[in-house]
Amino acid sequence: MSLMTVQEVADFLNVQEIRVERLQRESLLVAKENDADGKPLFDSAEVQRYKTLAERLGGI
Repeated sequence: MSLMTVQEVADFLNVQEIRVERLQRESLLVAKENDADGKPLFDSAEVQRYKTLAERLGGI
């Protein structure tokens, strides 16, 4: 399992960091753990699955 920061997820999804934080609040992306600063870390496989699903549904 490879973990991604909010910035890495935002870059991968081509969205702003605030959008990633909102997706987490809405439980569309679930953080696996938090880093030392309390920022969420996401599983890269789950981020990829979310991106695939979002593209099928018409975009992120």
